[in-house]
Amino acid sequence: MRLTQNTNGNFTTRQLKLPLEIEKLIDISDPVYTFCEVMDHIDLTPYFVDDKDYKTGRPRCDAQKLLKVILFAFMEHGIRSLRDIEKLCRNDIRFLYLLDGMKAPSFATFGNFIRNELTTSIEMIFNDINHYIFQTEQVDLEHAYIDGTKMEANANRYTWVWKKSCVKNRGKVFEKISALIDAMNGEVLNFLGIRFEKRDEYAVGYIETLLEQYRQITSIDVNTFVSGRGHHKSRYQRQYQELEGYLKRLKSYAEHIEICGENRNSYAKTDHDATFMRIKRDYMGNDQLLPAYTVQTAICDEYIAVIDAKPYASDQECFVPLMEKFKETYGHYPKYPVADAGYGSYNNYLYCEEHGMEKYMKFTMFEKETRNGKYHTNPYRAVNFLHDAEGNLVCPNGKRLVFKYNRHVRGNKYGRTEEVYECENCEGCPHKTECCKSAKKNRTVRINRELTSFHKEVISNLESIHGALLCMNRSIQAEGTFGIIKWDRAYKRLFRRGNKNVLLELTLISCGYNLYKYHNKKKRTCYSAA
Repeated sequence: MRLTQNTNGNFTTRQLKLPLEIEKLIDISDPVYTFCEVMDHIDLTPYFVDDKDYKTGRPRCDAQKLLKVILFAFMEHGIRSLRDIEKLCRNDIRFLYLLDGMKAPSFATFGNFIRNELTTSIEMIFNDINHYIFQTEQVDLEHAYIDGTKMEANANRYTWVWKKSCVKNRGKVFEKISALIDAMNGEVLNFLGIRFEKRDEYAVGYIETLLEQYRQITSIDVNTFVSGRGHHKSRYQRQYQELEGYLKRLKSYAEHIEICGENRNSYAKTDHDATFMRIKRDYMGNDQLLPAYTVQTAICDEYIAVIDAKPYASDQECFVPLMEKFKETYGHYPKYPVADAGYGSYNNYLYCEEHGMEKYMKFTMFEKETRNGKYHTNPYRAVNFLHDAEGNLVCPNGKRLVFKYNRHVRGNKYGRTEEVYECENCEGCPHKTECCKSAKKNRTVRINRELTSFHKEVISNLESIHGALLCMNRSIQAEGTFGIIKWDRAYKRLFRRGNKNVLLELTLISCGYNLYKYHNKKKRTCYSAA
């Protein structure tokens, strides 16, 4: 028989009495309500497979609830691991509210859902979210503020493959193959009345044919080849195995060059879509190259309208794909694409001219051209040379510059050409040391009149009041967006590999960012109205 009666041992002070409605525990200004407002206006059924298609196995998790949990996690925190999202579903009452009675999924469930369901549909979901927000906020899509940043890829840092090195070494293999064919012809095949043909370059198929022919002619059996210490290789075996080694190297070089493609010079072995380039985060402090992607955004009224990722080190190459994606998404090009000096090029200016876009992109020497008076008025610059009565250029010494030829600019897909002029005589000129850097030759200048007119138009646009306001807005909105994503939300390195998966990750980040921005704007509007 118990001596003491403990009647208070069936409860603890930590027990709570929860209300039947979870909404009463969530603050009225919490972001989850803004999130639900947006998602309730989007029809998500076309993006997911109906559960009725699965007749066996246990019931699947509700795809729409999984999507809402993932997007809200990206809205709140920018980027979260799948295990963190699983913990939030178990402990955070807002995530329990979004699950609406569904059991908290595991991190593997979230991973499989993102990989299998969202890879192809996330961009359409992003466009639907933007459609509602842009329509509600009346976002101006005529002004697009463009900026790019290089983000380190999820690839090993020392797994580089250089295209130029492969091309160079492949040329050396060609020379060795020619020398080997000479040895085959002189030592073996001439006695049989056969001769292999030499070439300047050797295709993989041609070497495979030579290898098979040599095996048949000499009647050698690869299964009887010897190796190791104390074994003597025959001449046939040595030549066969040497050619076989060259074939293997040629296949390797061909694969590397094909992966690199025409528009880049390197790739990482652990992420073939990543390119080695210089980024601001230099761990070693020795200006080393790191595997990275160039992330491009077009910002409209502080919202990310379009996001893209390209394996190009230069922003110039990314402008046209970004604008094409903008056109595909919204049905028109922005009238005022505003960008920094990294985008100003002849190709991009001509592209804007063809598609009715104004030119508000700085060029490389814009700051010097507009703010450095000494550089702008330098009499030895070709653009400041005078013209005679016949329209010919005249140097500061009064000598005429004679037209020589038109020069095609290498690598320009629009067929850009330059006019090359040469001074008729620079000998004994008192201005030679400052005007002509070459001590022995006459002064030559290259002029592209169309590019010069583009530069004048850009300067006129950006120095106007409208242009100054656009430049100020670009620095606030475009660079501010990357500041929030990379520094405020600590998203400085990609987590997924491959261009397709990287774009999936960046689109999820953009969805969360736009929802976060919409909530903040909505909250400010409510406070100002109150």
